Amino acid sequence: MSDHSLLMIPGPIEFSDEVLQANAHPSMSHVGAPFINVFGESLELLRKVFVSEDAQPLVIAGSGTLGWDIVAANITERGDNVLVLHTGYFGDSFAECFETYGVTATQLKAAIGERPTSDQVEAALKERKYKLVSITHVDTSTGVLSDVKLISEVVRRVSPDTLIVVDGVCSVGGEELLFDEWGVDIAITASQKAIGVPPGLSISAFSKRAISTFNSRTTPPSSYFASLKKWLPIMQAYESRKPMYFATPPVQLIYALHASLKKITERPMSERFQLHKDASNKVKSAVRELGLKQVPTQDQFAANTMTAVYLPEGLTLPDVLPKLSQKGIIFAGGLHREIATKYFRIGHMGITATDSGRNDLDKAIQGLKEVLSEATQKH
Repeated sequence: MSDHSLLMIPGPIEFSDEVLQANAHPSMSHVGAPFINVFGESLELLRKVFVSEDAQPLVIAGSGTLGWDIVAANITERGDNVLVLHTGYFGDSFAECFETYGVTATQLKAAIGERPTSDQVEAALKERKYKLVSITHVDTSTGVLSDVKLISEVVRRVSPDTLIVVDGVCSVGGEELLFDEWGVDIAITASQKAIGVPPGLSISAFSKRAISTFNSRTTPPSSYFASLKKWLPIMQAYESRKPMYFATPPVQLIYALHASLKKITERPMSERFQLHKDASNKVKSAVRELGLKQVPTQDQFAANTMTAVYLPEGLTLPDVLPKLSQKGIIFAGGLHREIATKYFRIGHMGITATDSGRNDLDKAIQGLKEVLSEATQKH
């Protein structure tokens, strides 16, 4: 499309032609063999993306936010205690979701641009018994990357019965996440970010231990639509290439997911992770050259799927984002309410990071340089 602007926000992202074509698939029966085969293979491919041998993938119509409800409604019960590691807006939101289900959510908060330390996590785990610990792998409001591997090691050592839940909405498919090796119990994500599929799919993976926790509940799941009692048999049936019905899946989105997963898994996930690191380094190097400060306070705290950048002194978002839009480049404004007007966000995941032939990064960087140069001259 000649009038299509380059979308460089932290999701939705740019989608490949193959994915868009698959998303335009003719209408199909959701219980017919052709669709069941595609859905079943998609679930198998998702294990490769999560880097797991035996996790149970779950794909349900909904946004990434639905993943929070799935965890809260099925894994926790009213009166349980959970520990939420807070690195921005989405820690607050996950905690609010837990509390909606009568769960007590304790947040371990870090300053803006930082993340809780392993010592702080260890101390918190020694103070109280928690059903689970939630980690926002990449908080899209701050661009902060959590060290899931290190936190998982601490949890397994200090409180081995506590489940490890990763909010990977802005990380799965772009940031290194080794589900089995790191001992993750649940990872939740969504289709529209590094997975590279239009919005509308809540995607998650559950370990055997997480499913065992669900099976040992003393009360029924506290959601009907999000109940694993309803969805686990559906996923297992699709993988066995058998029809089963609970609620109609978004058929075209599943075809799009299948197309994207086939492409993603053509290469080892380690190579894909490295491509996202390379893209991130390119953007962040350009940001530093422009004299701009990032929201994460240290390089190791910064995500590889996005970059959060403070505006230069004297400039506002209306000085920058509309001008970029006029050049056919879309960045995102701030999301963290304490600094929302002071920074902007750049997404660089999926084909923008892995397909260098598109020149998305070069176009975005050049556009930013031009806009900032023009804006500073006016001021």
